[in-house]
Amino acid sequence: MITKSEIKIFISAAIMIFCTTLLAFASDGGEDIGNSLPIWSIIPFVGMLLSIAIFPLVKPEWWEEKQLWVALFWAACFLIPFGIVYGGHHLLYEMSEMILGDYLTFIVLLFGLFVAAGGIALKGSLVGTTKVNCILLIIGTLLSSWVGTTGSAMLMIRPIIKANAWREKKAHVIIFFIFTVANLGGCLTPVGDPPLFLGFLRGVPFFWTMRIFPIMCFNAAILLIVFALLDRKLAKKEIAEGRKPEDMITGEKEKIHIEGAHNFLFVAMIVGAVILTGILAAPERLGTSGVEVFGYTFQYCYMIQVVIILLAAFLSMKTTKKEIREFNGFTFAPIAEVAKLFIGIFLTMIPALALLRTHGASLGLSNPWQFFWITGALSSFLDNAPTYLVFMTTAGSLGATEGLVTAVGTIAEKLLLAISCGAVFMGANTYIGNAPNFMVKSIAEENKIKMPSFFGYMKWSLLILVPTFLIDTVVFFL
Repeated sequence: MITKSEIKIFISAAIMIFCTTLLAFASDGGEDIGNSLPIWSIIPFVGMLLSIAIFPLVKPEWWEEKQLWVALFWAACFLIPFGIVYGGHHLLYEMSEMILGDYLTFIVLLFGLFVAAGGIALKGSLVGTTKVNCILLIIGTLLSSWVGTTGSAMLMIRPIIKANAWREKKAHVIIFFIFTVANLGGCLTPVGDPPLFLGFLRGVPFFWTMRIFPIMCFNAAILLIVFALLDRKLAKKEIAEGRKPEDMITGEKEKIHIEGAHNFLFVAMIVGAVILTGILAAPERLGTSGVEVFGYTFQYCYMIQVVIILLAAFLSMKTTKKEIREFNGFTFAPIAEVAKLFIGIFLTMIPALALLRTHGASLGLSNPWQFFWITGALSSFLDNAPTYLVFMTTAGSLGATEGLVTAVGTIAEKLLLAISCGAVFMGANTYIGNAPNFMVKSIAEENKIKMPSFFGYMKWSLLILVPTFLIDTVVFFL
């Protein structure tokens, strides 16, 4: 329950932010919101990010209980002033586009993969030594491009958590898991990560992204070497303190095997639904036809995708033994947390994306390294799919005479390579940079692994990922 004092605080803060935002919006009420919205309109989005970063540190129990209320509070701080200035029709259109076009498909895909992967159990005497951890990270990274970073992360996170149950300190394993499996590995096909799928829909050949393979291997080698050195040092420290990997094995060694393997069919069904969406979205098929909701057309192809994914999740729940999910420690708490927070993120993100769409082409970008860093920096905090699309369109407007011919123009291949790498790789910079990051964090915390805070995680990315990306810049994008 929300107390009276909390209600007063919410109302006071809402009035203050409402007045500030209303003054910001009041500059213009034109139809092109990207041209009329001032930079101050991102205040609620910044507030949402700061809430995720600060509240878990200062009021952790309160935060666990009030996440949805905080998300709705920040969403209201944007939506109410916006509706007053731009009108109810424009408000409902923007909400429909974001909720139906982005949030619904995002959370349904996450939910389907979470449920299906949660029914697959890797059993046996799998002990989290440095060698085993590296092998699991490599498998997950290679798998990500074919079942998506979300699918691979949901499949591999529980085995790696169980393998490292003997350790006291294991947050670093999860952090590098996010770096590699949940982000880096999704760069080779349009199935791997949503931004690449958007590129595929706009004319980028399906296997063109395989050109990123050398860059992925280069980055994976750096990250795995750093991980192996750190993990080995920490493992030796654990053993010196009396904990041993062998303590996990009580009795005879059990052969490694998979239970609930039929759930791979449901994972394939979900991935197939995403690919089918791309096929059906072609103009000669379903094209842009759909159901109009407050002026926004919710396309039939996405409706079909949602239905197939929900059917796969339903069948997974019905056909998987309860014991398998219990072995995995499966609950709906992680997906519920993501659903609560990301509704606030998606709604408050509307002005940031609108400003980016309108002004992205006027940023004076021309070199690959510039596209790599601006796409990556924004993908660290915004949805990397629309960010990729903005800068793909910007690159297509530069008037290249040679390169890849797409629906948004001819793009120099090195520019598109830089945009693709920035969108996929730098989603690892924060917990909210890519869909599975926060999910992995939630599953780890549910399994009693103390993960770093929002800013604590960013320290890891600044110390490890940013130097890696600087090396990428020199080697590949200058």
